[in-house]
Amino acid sequence: MSVDENRTVVERLIRCINDRKIQVMDELFHEDAVMDWPQSGERVVGGDNRRAIYGAFPALPTITPMRITASGDLVVAEASLDYGGPVYLTVFVFEMREGKIAREIAYWTEPFKPPDWRAGWVEHAHT
Repeated sequence: MSVDENRTVVERLIRCINDRKIQVMDELFHEDAVMDWPQSGERVVGGDNRRAIYGAFPALPTITPMRITASGDLVVAEASLDYGGPVYLTVFVFEMREGKIAREIAYWTEPFKPPDWRAGWVEHAHT
């Protein structure tokens, strides 16, 4: 698949989560896809587990992409995830195979106030 087609798959994933149409995920992920969440140490293997988790989600976030970059079979998306309270900054790394997601790794963190001691050497990207 082309880089543009791989990028489109990730854009569709973001839309389906934002639209709360998680059944569309079955069109975007391979049935044997793996999702890794390093912060919690969890790994979701296969479509049955992915469907069960997304079906049980207490509240899906609204995803606001900031940048999506694609090269070959790798797509990286930087985004914010708004859960109606906490907002997380997130980096998703997607490995594609034959036009579908074969692996997803998601890193997220809550923003924090920078320490005053660095103020003289930094610019503030987010206010």
